[in-house]
Amino acid sequence: MSLTGLQKYSRLYSSFFKASFIADMEYRVNFLTRIFGDVFWYLAQIVMFEVLYLHTDKIGTWNVHQTRVFLGLLFVVDAIYMVIFSDNLDRLTERVRKGEMDLLLTKPVDSQFMLSCQRVNTALLGNFTIASSWLIYSLFKLPHLEPLKLLWLIVLIPTGVISLYSIRFMFGATAIIFTRSENLQFMWYQVYKLGMRPDHIYFPWLKFLLLTLFPVAIVASVPARAVLDPTNYWLFAWSIAWTAVILWLSHRFWNFCLKYYSSASS
Repeated sequence: MSLTGLQKYSRLYSSFFKASFIADMEYRVNFLTRIFGDVFWYLAQIVMFEVLYLHTDKIGTWNVHQTRVFLGLLFVVDAIYMVIFSDNLDRLTERVRKGEMDLLLTKPVDSQFMLSCQRVNTALLGNFTIASSWLIYSLFKLPHLEPLKLLWLIVLIPTGVISLYSIRFMFGATAIIFTRSENLQFMWYQVYKLGMRPDHIYFPWLKFLLLTLFPVAIVASVPARAVLDPTNYWLFAWSIAWTAVILWLSHRFWNFCLKYYSSASS
């Protein structure tokens, strides 16, 4: 993409953000309840692992301090995804069923970008702050932290967000082919739940699948390994390269699905 193209999409996204923020501020109670709802989800994940560590020193190869870092990274990646993409992808099936995509497809911009980024959930920016605070707290609690390893997170956190988005988008795009794809959406949430646990607790064959076919381990497990485990350059290179491939495949799959789209006027 050219510099002019990047400037065009940056201005467009800035407009989306402003419009979304104004809309969210009109319903301030909902603004707060969305934050509190996710805070309860964070607490549920933390309490579950804290209770488990009352009965054991390690789960897999990680102790309680290391697992807290994993949870912090999971929360941060999930918060970024929720702010930018969640509302748009959750509405994808409904838009297809009601024929609301016609206007989006006629815009002189990439339709995948429009469909994925039109609505920014600014109410959840508070969740990002809370998630980041937990991550910072858990990092300071590590007995031995190598600060230079934190530089990997600059690359691997965006990699986790893009991987999460790409997989979710492809599951959502199947609604164009099948019109109603609730069962496939349910399958997606079950796959994502596997990524909400450290990958080292799984069997080797399942861990392999979570790094390849359904790469949800890239969401939080790989960034956590960058901080907690000895540096594995091959794993990080694979995660970055495979995420780029998954993003490209999501665009190709979207163009394939559009061949089956019937507009509301047809």
